[in-house]
Amino acid sequence: MIGRLNHVAIAVPDLEAASAQYANVLGAKVNPPQDEPDHGVTVVFIDLPNTKIELLYPLGENSPIQGFLDKNPAGGIHHICYEVEDIAVARDTLVASGARILGTGEPKIGAHGKPVLFLHPKDFNGCLVELEQV
Repeated sequence: MIGRLNHVAIAVPDLEAASAQYANVLGAKVNPPQDEPDHGVTVVFIDLPNTKIELLYPLGENSPIQGFLDKNPAGGIHHICYEVEDIAVARDTLVASGARILGTGEPKIGAHGKPVLFLHPKDFNGCLVELEQV
């Protein structure tokens, strides 16, 4: 069901410093920040030859990323994102197998302008999983 690894998301306490580190120390192509108010985050995508890194920073006082950073002040890996061909079929298959979908269970539009869903980390070895329709 899952396809390519789309990105690994890292919550960061300082978006500018993290972006500069990827650009200046690691020599990566760093895209400009983009606010995602529906998800409560500001994101920066870093393009790699085989995938992307997504830096996450809180946007607004109810950002889910703030809670993560409160528990992990230095930041850390927040989630991984896999591509799926049909997000509705993937959701229905996962629910039928007992997996929990976070939120309403309906896809939201993600940072790439495509439908996304998040899967409960307790159902996937402690890892928050995002699915993105390609």
